[in-house]
Amino acid sequence: MGLIIYLDGKYVPEEEAVVSVFDHGLLYGDGIFEGIRAYHNRVFKLSEHLERLYESARTIILEIPISEAEMQEVVLETLRRNNLRDAYIRLVVTRGKGDLGLDPRRCKVATVFCIAASIQLYPEELYERGLEMVTVATRRNIPEACNPRVKSLNYLNNIYAKIEANLAGVPEAIMLNQEGYVAEATGDNIFLVKKGKLITPPVYVGLLEGVTRNAVMDLARARGIEVQEKVFTRHDMYNADEFFLTGTAAELIPCVKVDGRPIGTGQPGPLFQSLLHDFRELTKTDGPVIFE
Repeated sequence: MGLIIYLDGKYVPEEEAVVSVFDHGLLYGDGIFEGIRAYHNRVFKLSEHLERLYESARTIILEIPISEAEMQEVVLETLRRNNLRDAYIRLVVTRGKGDLGLDPRRCKVATVFCIAASIQLYPEELYERGLEMVTVATRRNIPEACNPRVKSLNYLNNIYAKIEANLAGVPEAIMLNQEGYVAEATGDNIFLVKKGKLITPPVYVGLLEGVTRNAVMDLARARGIEVQEKVFTRHDMYNADEFFLTGTAAELIPCVKVDGRPIGTGQPGPLFQSLLHDFRELTKTDGPVIFE
């Protein structure tokens, strides 16, 4: 039996969850989305994800036809209809059906759909031994062009970088901004550890302000770890004591080699291990309950 998908006010079998070929999300990447996780019968950081979704919509002048409270119920009900307590949720809002032209005013009503399923971004063994990354030539979008703060359906910039990682034979890539500072990976935020301090790029260098990123920063502060948001270069990555990524799908995953250079001991570090433990504990208690 297939999944049940929410689509524009109805819950339908996945075979019937179809959008128009004239939808601007399909034709032009004109829309927004959120990737959300459910753990232990709770939807982790759901309010933060919905806040970011509606902020993205406001920036691109996309009117979402339902309220945040209604959208929360859409997420919860989609999980219930699929009998899922642990899942990956993809919540998407497109500009809707228009014509072959660019003008978004031709799209009268936005399309909303929600998918709840499973995902495994990286093989389990990489969480234990760490992954290798390379810096790629593709630069992160600049805010004046396609603002990375908007979690839009246009991910071609990230896909370019992912292709470069694939060609290099590694699972993930590091993207720099136009000034040469480290921005983010293809779908994750970046952290390094140096002399006991946790350091991550600030959002103004051109990156998505990750929900998991912010949660990890809060967890570090709760442990008394100094957290810094500051620009850094590849030199700083190569000389870090630890290096790891964060993201909704990836959670926290260590990186032990960058551009052929071992990071620290070449093994996942103790601060990473502590934060991973704290994060997994947090997922047991954070977020609205799915099944009462």
